[in-house]
Amino acid sequence: MYLAFMNVGGQELILLLIIVLVLFGAKKLPELARGMGQAIREFQKAKDEFSDELHSSGRTDKATTEVRSAPATIPTAPRIENAAPNPVVRPESRATVEPGSAADRV
Repeated sequence: MYLAFMNVGGQELILLLIIVLVLFGAKKLPELARGMGQAIREFQKAKDEFSDELHSSGRTDKATTEVRSAPATIPTAPRIENAAPNPVVRPESRATVEPGSAADRV
């Protein structure tokens, strides 16, 4: 058995597995493998989300394009031609405020 990764052959692979078994024990190996599997899944999920985000940022949404291309119109209220003009109320020019009066207090 020959692996192209760092020229590890069959004998070297068996020796590495025995060393790992001695270091971690038979009870810890399934937990370590499970943790490695979860880490790899999380990494792949993050990688896929990142690539999806890159691909979606390059595309334009049809609804967004239609909204941008439509001219903006401001709705206006209908005009009523026969309405009476509003009376203009102007303040008296000679009105004075005495200190201490009700108009002086806020």
